[in-house]
Amino acid sequence: MTTKLFYQNPYQTEFETQVARTGEQERRPYIVLEETAFYPTGGGQPHDTGSLNGVEVVDVEEVDGEVRHYLTQPLEETSVHGVVDWNRRFDHMQQHNGQHILSAVMQDEYGMQTVSFHLGKDTVSIDLDAKNLSEAIMKEAEQKVNRIIQENRPIQTKWLSSEEANQYPLRKALSVEEAVRLVIIPEVDYNGCGGTHPHATGEVMALKLLGWTRQKKQVRLEFACGYRVLEQLGNKHKVLSGIKNTIKRPEAELAQEVDNLVQETKQKDKQITELQEQLLEYEARDLMAYTQVDSGIRVVQHVLIKRPIKSLQTLAKNMTNHYPDALVILVSDQEAQLQFVLARGEDLTGDMNKIAKEVMPLIEGKGGGKPNFVQGGGSKSLEGSEFAEKLRETALMFMNWY
Repeated sequence: MTTKLFYQNPYQTEFETQVARTGEQERRPYIVLEETAFYPTGGGQPHDTGSLNGVEVVDVEEVDGEVRHYLTQPLEETSVHGVVDWNRRFDHMQQHNGQHILSAVMQDEYGMQTVSFHLGKDTVSIDLDAKNLSEAIMKEAEQKVNRIIQENRPIQTKWLSSEEANQYPLRKALSVEEAVRLVIIPEVDYNGCGGTHPHATGEVMALKLLGWTRQKKQVRLEFACGYRVLEQLGNKHKVLSGIKNTIKRPEAELAQEVDNLVQETKQKDKQITELQEQLLEYEARDLMAYTQVDSGIRVVQHVLIKRPIKSLQTLAKNMTNHYPDALVILVSDQEAQLQFVLARGEDLTGDMNKIAKEVMPLIEGKGGGKPNFVQGGGSKSLEGSEFAEKLRETALMFMNWY
């Protein structure tokens, strides 16, 4: 079994050791060492990264007691010098210990037990056995957590038998009977945990709650600790400064001003939509002026250039509403593809779906709809006018059978 130096000293970032064996899994070369300072993924905490003899370590996992270091290329040497990425390691130490403190406060003060924990790249989250969270609880819990951090309480780790560990007021019952590693923040948290932690809570620096969402019957609480708090603050300040450069208002008034702008934009969008609908209605009337009577059926057939399918649908609906005896064929030429709408007024009979299915193979197309109204599209293997003509011929043939 690999000797785990990160348990002896989580601050150790360099070490010398011997290769125990090498291997490959799913075309990824890996190496097993006699001892390692690299933490493998586990308990919600991601793995360390770094290098072995200058070769990048991209993943670390524990398999049957041995720690596998996955490399960007095979390593031939039998002696190695390992270097752990300290910034990533310390970030994980801050986030993980902040989670311990937050989970302890949420359970002890509000009766909300942590069900799961996820340490992400930018933020951290815990799932709580609760239905919701109030702003008052969020504010109060954040203050309590930061008070514990500022008190710089010592963080202890001990390997104990399950019997010895059960003498402590554990956060949750042990799931194993063998020796367990206990992480202790006196009078705050007593928890079986295999992660890396700093020596004192002050190194967590600070914790900021970022919000919560419902996840089925649980609450997912998102937060950040340590240097991530500064990064979050910097990112938000950058965004806020950009808004201030565009909207010349005091910072305290920005939220209301942005809300006003959003409401104005929604109102303008609504007005634009209404005007577009009016324009399409006028356009429909103009297009209807070019109707032809073929086989006793009023046919409206047009090829439009680069028109979105929604525009074709609106035009066709306007036409069939005003002229219930009309067969409408609209094709949009989109350069690389064709889109179409085939519709009939309520005075006519015939299944437009069946007609479209007969013609769509010509453009390797797909589509569908109701018996009186279908839409679809495909490749431009025909010119728009040719395809429109095929639609007309097929529609008239089918409709004259009814």
